Amino acid sequence: MDEEESDPDAFPEELADTLVRVQRLIRRRLRGGLIEPRLRGAEVELLRLVEERPGLGVSDAARALHLAGNSVSTLVNRLVRDGYLLRETDPADRRAARLRLTPAASERLGEWRRRRAELVGHEVAALEADDREALRAALPALRRLATALHEESEDTGTDRRTPGKAEES
Repeated sequence: MDEEESDPDAFPEELADTLVRVQRLIRRRLRGGLIEPRLRGAEVELLRLVEERPGLGVSDAARALHLAGNSVSTLVNRLVRDGYLLRETDPADRRAARLRLTPAASERLGEWRRRRAELVGHEVAALEADDREALRAALPALRRLATALHEESEDTGTDRRTPGKAEES
C-alpha cells in the first residue's frame, strides 16, 4: 500500500512518528564530529528559549518548556556550571533569577544552526523536485499544527477531544 492509499485513521500516528524520526536523525547526525560534550535536547531547548527571551525567569522557562520547575533549575545549574548561561538577580525581586546566554552559548547555538541548515539543505537538495516542492508546500500546515499544539498545551489542561477533561498521562 503506498502513501496515498494508507489508512486515514493511521495518518496522525504516521505523521507524528515521521516528525519524531526526522528530528532524531537530525540530532544524531549533528552529534557526529562534535569535539565538545554534547548538549541534551532539553538543554538546547532552554538555551534557544533564553536566546529568544533574554532575562527570562526560571519559572517562566519551566512553563514555556512544559517542565517541572526543579527540572529547569537542574538544567540551569548545569548550563551555568558549563559556562552557557548567566544567572542574574532580578532587581525587582532579589529572590528571583534572570537568565542570559553567555557568548559561548551564542556561538554554540550559531554553529548548531549552521550545521543543521547545511545538513538538511544537503539532504533536501538530493530529493526529487516534486518531493522538495511537497515539503515546501507542507511548511505552512506544519507551522499551523505546531501553533495549535502549543496553544492547546498553554490551555488550562483541557484536551480538545474530550472537552472539560484533562489529558491523562
